[in-house]
Amino acid sequence: MGLENWLRFQRRLGAKGAPRPKKPALPPAPASERPTLAEIRQELGDCQRCKLARGRTHIVFGEGSPQARLMFLGEGPGEEEDLQGRPFVGPAGQLLNNLLHKLGLRREEVYIANVVKCRPPRNRDPEPDEVAACLPFLLKQIDSIQPLVIVTLGRPATQNLLKTEAPLGKIRGIWQKYKNIKVMPTFHPSYLLRSPRERHKTWEDMQQVMEYLAAHETD
Repeated sequence: MGLENWLRFQRRLGAKGAPRPKKPALPPAPASERPTLAEIRQELGDCQRCKLARGRTHIVFGEGSPQARLMFLGEGPGEEEDLQGRPFVGPAGQLLNNLLHKLGLRREEVYIANVVKCRPPRNRDPEPDEVAACLPFLLKQIDSIQPLVIVTLGRPATQNLLKTEAPLGKIRGIWQKYKNIKVMPTFHPSYLLRSPRERHKTWEDMQQVMEYLAAHETD
């Protein structure tokens, strides 16, 4: 169905929270004043800013719509992502694709990225110096896209974006905020592969996300 058609359909059904949103107190900068994704990628270049560069095959910058209203954020590329240079294309990515399909969404209309853009060895969590080197580029991507909602996938993505040490179990499924953007923390697909009984919780989180998007749909 596609995100825009789904949102209009939900509004016709009287989706929860359907009244138009209030204007944010601090509106985002005009698009003409924000860097494009291509400009950010050019600035990143053949990045050697941290030790992850030594072991990578490809930089995994991110992919999707530059005008995406919904953004997914993971912690870092895995083996398959490193080989292909694309985010979430391994087994966890297939699970994310299945989730999007069930929601009536396509990868091309959302944006998918990671906190770090090179694969950490053995898929370990990104270390503080690696995050410090890479996070500015992610924040520029967010500023460029200006999504309505960011879904953080897993603890490292959630804690690094929100600058919090709160355990994922305490804030999962509870709306957070980055600047004026709503943030929904949920489980990483790789965790759901190991713990399939928890998948209904991520589905419930995504229902909140879709209701919010439907309530804030613009003509």
